[in-house]
Amino acid sequence: MQIEDAWEEIMGKTIARYTDKLQIIGESLIITTHVAPLKQELIYQKDKIIQRVNEALGQRVVREVVIQ
Repeated sequence: MQIEDAWEEIMGKTIARYTDKLQIIGESLIITTHVAPLKQELIYQKDKIIQRVNEALGQRVVREVVIQ
C-alpha cells in the first residue's frame, strides 16, 4: 500500500485535498503543503500522524514527520 492511497482515509478529505506531496524517505514521512494554517496543524499532530500512518501500513515504517 502506498501512503498516497491511504492518506485521505488516515487524515480526512480536507487535509488530503490541501496536501501537495507525500514521500517516505527512510523512516521519515515528508508532507508538502502550501497552506500555512495546515502546516501548523500538521506540526501539532506529528505524533498522531506517525501512529495513524503506521497503523494503516501495518508496520512501523515512519518514525519522523517533516512538514514542508
